[in-house]
Amino acid sequence: MSTPARLLVVEDEPDIRDVLVAYLRRDGHHVEHTGDGSHAWDLFEASRPDLVVLDVLLPGLDGFELLRRIRRHGGTPVIMVTARDEDVDKIVGLRMGADDYVVKPFNPAEVAARVAVVLRRARPADRSRHLTFGALTVDLDATRVTVRGAEVPLTATEYRLLTCLVENPGRTLSRAQLRTAALPDSAALDRVVDAHLTNLRRKLADAGATGLIDTVRGFGYRLVDTDRSRR
Repeated sequence: MSTPARLLVVEDEPDIRDVLVAYLRRDGHHVEHTGDGSHAWDLFEASRPDLVVLDVLLPGLDGFELLRRIRRHGGTPVIMVTARDEDVDKIVGLRMGADDYVVKPFNPAEVAARVAVVLRRARPADRSRHLTFGALTVDLDATRVTVRGAEVPLTATEYRLLTCLVENPGRTLSRAQLRTAALPDSAALDRVVDAHLTNLRRKLADAGATGLIDTVRGFGYRLVDTDRSRR
């Protein structure tokens, strides 16, 4: 089985989407999903998944436009899915930077296997993944947070909230974006996100990272490098 990852499945046919999501979750992955291209872009910006399974024909933004936007933001692996068995579509997708291409009808087990292969290529076993922001380090492989080398014990929700903020340095994220990233299967209200962030702030402050999470009134939250602001 592949290493669990955060996946985004964008497919407008509910039956196909549900089966594919079930197969990917069976492999241990955390999977967000939608059938709308515009909503898919919002989800991508909020959670920055490790891989996207992307249909071409979508309401809102189509798959090619989504792929173009994803590529402007980096090298997130993308597997294109389409009902069109036409070489020109495959060539366009691959030239735009798609990592693989699957044509409907497909075997969901095959797609899950391709996801595992693409993830292995994108995340070699000998390369650890760390995010840093000032004195803060997030070890994505070990699911571990440290401040100046000292570990900060966090709940799963607190860890996901912090990771989302660190993956978007200097950017203000709304409560809705943070809720989608940290509590994707929950009907939690915005005040629940506020409560988790209050606890996260306290734990970071206890570790010596006071004022790291800044409230932007009327908008949401962002990270502030307090060490740099004192220089």
